[in-house]
Order: sequence, then structure tokens, then C-alpha cells
Amino acid sequence: MRIVELILDEQDEMAGVDAVSLVEYPAIEENFVALKEQITLAEVDKEKHILMGAALVPQKPIYRKNGDEEFYIFFSKETIEKVSQLFLKNSKHKNATMEHEYQLTDMTIVESWIVEDEVHDKSRKFGMEVPVGTWMVSMKVEDDSVWNDYVKTGKVKGFSIEGYFADRYQMSEEDRLINEIKSIIINNQ
Repeated sequence: MRIVELILDEQDEMAGVDAVSLVEYPAIEENFVALKEQITLAEVDKEKHILMGAALVPQKPIYRKNGDEEFYIFFSKETIEKVSQLFLKNSKHKNATMEHEYQLTDMTIVESWIVEDEVHDKSRKFGMEVPVGTWMVSMKVEDDSVWNDYVKTGKVKGFSIEGYFADRYQMSEEDRLINEIKSIIINNQ
């Protein structure tokens, strides 16, 4: 099956992540954690309405189907780091959607970082075992209906990015071997 590396075309003004979507089935197969704030003053227990999760995981094969064509895409650590920086630089932190279908308001990325250590990263504190190079985000959900109807009920379980990328074709191991054999045959004739 064909494997395509998605890269950031830095010459294209539209390139990069435009929004982060709340989804039931994240393609990167990483769910978020809903964070709660427990305030002991006056025995108040209020929810912060903050979600934390992976936005992009390096080298993670993500299955895609376009018509009859099936293939995988992935992002390198270098691309993920550039994308995460460009996202904030271009003030896209308030762009959120539900299931890639409609725009959400009152949603803000309030924290963004790249995992740099397998042991001492904030993601580990919340039980997330993501690899170094993963782009993590925390999103503040100020829309009570989204929080109550989707987050608390488990209808959404993770993040999915929306964006524009260039692609760099990567051959499958089978395709690479076939081309290598063809090259040997042609060179030996």
C-alpha cells in the first residue's frame, strides 16, 4: 500500500493546520483526557472544562481512502514541530470544529507543546504514553452544551487536525523491492 509523508510547504500561505476538531474516532488513535480542577476552598468542586490530547503523533501511519485508492499518511517530527509553531504564529488557536463538519465557538487552545522526554513530560502525568515529537494541546471548552452533550457523554474522544499539506510519496517496502529487482534486471541485460 502506498505511504505518503505529509510535509509543510512553507511557500504556501494556506499550508499548515487551520483548526483542531473534536472527534469521536481520532485518526491518530489517541484519546484526550478531560481535566478537572478541584478547589478545596469552601469545598467547591468546579470543572475547568479543559481537554488534553495529542494533535499529531510522529511517524504514526494514518489510514486514508480516496475513492478506490487506499493509502497511509504520516508526519515527521520536524514537520510536526513546524506545524505546531505555525499554528500559534498564525493565531489559529481559536479555530475548532466538531467532527470536521461545523465551526465551534468558545473553544481555545490554551496550551501547546512538543513531547521532548519519554518520562518527564506533562502528558505522562495524565497517563498518556505518546512518543517524543508528539504535538500535545490543551483546549478550553467554554461552551457548556459541547462539554455536557459531547465530552461528558463520551461522544468525542480525541482531536483531529484540519489543514493543508504537500505530500512526499514514500514507496511501500514491496514497491521498493519490485523497483530494485527491475533495476537489477535492466542493468544486467
